[in-house]
Amino acid sequence: MVEVDGPGYGRACLAAIAALPPVDVIVFIDGDAADDLSAMIRLVEPIVDGRADFTLGSRVLGRRESGALTPQQVFGNWLACSLIRLVWGERFTDLGPFRAVSCREFERLGMADLNFGWTVEMQIKAARKRLRTIEIPVDYRRRIGVSKVSGTLGGAVRAGVKILWVIGREALRPPRRETP
Repeated sequence: MVEVDGPGYGRACLAAIAALPPVDVIVFIDGDAADDLSAMIRLVEPIVDGRADFTLGSRVLGRRESGALTPQQVFGNWLACSLIRLVWGERFTDLGPFRAVSCREFERLGMADLNFGWTVEMQIKAARKRLRTIEIPVDYRRRIGVSKVSGTLGGAVRAGVKILWVIGREALRPPRRETP
């Protein structure tokens, strides 16, 4: 079991999940008010209807307020999604934080990253485990406050390096055989 006390995006997600009552679907969203919460039903419906295991709110496919994504975020998304497509054959347009996953499938993912690599780790593991995935266009606004990641050069570099490291680590990891 991963220790959930302490800093880090992945650690915060794991702590929130540990505090949940039994649920069928888990929705992830950042607390910066950039995502339009009215889109949540569109993320959850395909899972509840049995058409998907994992849905990703794509800021790239949706409407974005000018300046909502920095140039380094746009480039980083393109690079990471291109590498995922090249290695695992899964087409994503975004590493967006607004996403939903069935609780049963989430448990199969075995999420472990405690910080910047959380979103890319989830998408890679979803591709590796062949989860039925749908991208949903979502609108995206400028965030409230300054991001510790995309709002500073150091944060953007650290996040970019971590995301590329997770992609490399997972690409070199041998596939695991799943038991039914």
